Amino acid sequence: MADARLQIRRFRASDREAVWHLHNVALTTVGAHAGNGAWDDDLHAIETVYLADGGEFLVGTLGGKLVAMGALRRDSADTAELKRMRVLPPYQRRGFGRAILEALEARAVALGYRQLWLDTTTEQTAALGLYAQAGYVETERRHDGQFEIVTMRRALDAAAASEL
Repeated sequence: MADARLQIRRFRASDREAVWHLHNVALTTVGAHAGNGAWDDDLHAIETVYLADGGEFLVGTLGGKLVAMGALRRDSADTAELKRMRVLPPYQRRGFGRAILEALEARAVALGYRQLWLDTTTEQTAALGLYAQAGYVETERRHDGQFEIVTMRRALDAAAASEL
């Protein structure tokens, strides 16, 4: 029998197809997919965009199947952007998104980041709830095409919290 616990590890080149599938399915399911375009180029260059530039890209597997993912992208010496948080719809509401988020936050601290920020859409209500529960604070709303975008931030240490 396959292991029923989520296993979190760093992205491997062999994950590329499953990552692309997860990205598309998860966004389509919540009505937040704008179609594929240049804005997806980072997913075709994960090693360069994330792993080789002070970031991270983690995947969560269950019984060998890739079911969750998330990334950190370096923004500045002390700030990283949380990116590409996705969980396959049949595996949502099991704590897998939270597990990826916590692993990324721990990695951000290890990499020396003091704060994280992210953008999500108002269509992604479960993500908004997850981030709020984890201490992320809304800092901006704007429109981009058909979507309302919410920007959120979280300090990873007390000094950074006073700067927010």
